[in-house]
Amino acid sequence: MDRALLWVLLPLVTVAWGQYGDYGYPYQQYHDYSDDGWVNLNRQGFSYQCPHGQVVVAVRSIFNKNEGSDRQWNYACMPTPQNLGEPTECWWEEINRAGMEWYQTCSNNGLVAGFQSRYFESVLDREWQFYCCRYSKRCPYSCWLTTEYPGHYGEEMDMISYNYDYYMRGATTTFSAVERDRQWKFIMCRMTDYDCEFANV
Repeated sequence: MDRALLWVLLPLVTVAWGQYGDYGYPYQQYHDYSDDGWVNLNRQGFSYQCPHGQVVVAVRSIFNKNEGSDRQWNYACMPTPQNLGEPTECWWEEINRAGMEWYQTCSNNGLVAGFQSRYFESVLDREWQFYCCRYSKRCPYSCWLTTEYPGHYGEEMDMISYNYDYYMRGATTTFSAVERDRQWKFIMCRMTDYDCEFANV
């Protein structure tokens, strides 16, 4: 399917799923984005947070070798289902340094609800932080890693979570010192329908 068409149809699919999905209630308006809605310019820092009660469900990025081997970023959010409840606390995770590979999940069983990043000219890379929210005492389970995004360094990146009962909990990234770019694998998990006693799974 053509990617441009996919980005046009995604809001319609999410609305339909929200109206007729397993949770039996209509979703609020989908927090959409388009090609020209980048949250940053090349070489600029940014801070992005989903609206309260929503989590990140899509990540889009384009690479520009001529602009510091940097990327422009865009995100889409969706409200969590009613059975998950409201977020009980939110926080910024520790910084993942530029020029290094890293692996991080939200602590305290949190879900990713935003990203913050700062560009470093000296390494032609960015440092990253996740904005995480915890939902009561719910715990993650059945976690898995997505395929690599982008498929190859320097390519456009389009990650959309089609599994609506899975939530982004973090990511692992590799950094190419030659291409000055990153590939991401996102950590996706289901969340329990009940409170559990584990503080950090």
